[in-house]
Amino acid sequence: MNVLTAERVQRSFTRSFQSYHDGATQQARVAQLLARRLAHLGAPVRFAEAFEFGCGTGHLTHALSDRFRIASLILNDLVPSAAQLANTVNAEFLPGDARVIDWPEAPDLIASASTLQWMEAPEDLLARAARALAPGGWLVVSSYGPAQYRELAALGSAAQAPGLRGADLLADAIATTDAGRFDVLEARERTHRLWFDTPRDVLRHLRHTGVNAKASKTWTRADLSQFDTDYRAAFGRADQVPLTYHPVWIIARKRP
Repeated sequence: MNVLTAERVQRSFTRSFQSYHDGATQQARVAQLLARRLAHLGAPVRFAEAFEFGCGTGHLTHALSDRFRIASLILNDLVPSAAQLANTVNAEFLPGDARVIDWPEAPDLIASASTLQWMEAPEDLLARAARALAPGGWLVVSSYGPAQYRELAALGSAAQAPGLRGADLLADAIATTDAGRFDVLEARERTHRLWFDTPRDVLRHLRHTGVNAKASKTWTRADLSQFDTDYRAAFGRADQVPLTYHPVWIIARKRP
């Protein structure tokens, strides 16, 4: 995420912060999946210190807190409004860009959901997480792969997040780090479609969840009409139109 992208992401998610939590149903599902898989793969019930970067409105924060006891929880987000979440869960809040702020020293859990895709080089942030993690600690992250919003890309949209990667590439970034040996316990991905009544409903969905943060286009009425026509012609089926999601997730443990 370069400076321009970071500013756009911050503005977009600040505007959509109140609508994001209810609108981001797919991000919420991924957060629940991460917590469930982390427990299934043998993570301890209790963590001494956990750090979550890109906490947003708290989908993953709450999913982890429901399944694990965390003595000290530190949350980070680019949007200052996320401090509200920290206050509600008795956590410390570190505002700012996760790439440049000071992280806590050697937490035994580092987590993030639906954030890495906004980085120009998500592998670099994963490498930083690997270095920061305590020996024996756990890393659980999700992002999105290259098929994310492929309908928009096919129509020439430049609004896609810059760091879309498959699970294998993200797993390699962890496994090859010089920060100690890791066991990548799970590296998986899937694709699924949401269906909407109209292409304009797709745009509303994106606006309510802030995930069009890289977009800079100013839409005219003619643009909207052409988008509606093109989207229906290319992807319409039985009076509905799809939008593809491509979540990827990694769960790894740093060897003691």
